[in-house]
Amino acid sequence: QVHLVESGGGSVQAGGSLTLSCAVSEYTSTKFMLWFRQAPGKEREGVAVIITGSGTTKYADSVTGRFTLSQDGAKNTIYLQMNSLKPDDTAIYYCAARTAQTVATRLLLSPNAYTYWGQGTQVTVSS
Repeated sequence: QVHLVESGGGSVQAGGSLTLSCAVSEYTSTKFMLWFRQAPGKEREGVAVIITGSGTTKYADSVTGRFTLSQDGAKNTIYLQMNSLKPDDTAIYYCAARTAQTVATRLLLSPNAYTYWGQGTQVTVSS
């Protein structure tokens, strides 16, 4: 069983930055870690994923160049550095973990491919 706890959300003006953290129990058992978000009335959107063994990352087009996902295995934590924030980035942000060894490439950013989810942290970007 993997437990995930997000933190770091808040309110910021457009153009600002925030860093989200996700504390992960049983971190060594995870193979893929995902950040996804859900805005009111919208579908869940995977924004960034990391393959924990290699450190390889992949980003949604909507955040490429602005968001950076990193991991600190010693602290059992992953981070999402968010720069140049826009009002459209307003959402609840969640981290999720997958412990299976493989996943289809097309599902890397799909929240439904991840077994364990955190409770989420709110990010609000004002114009």
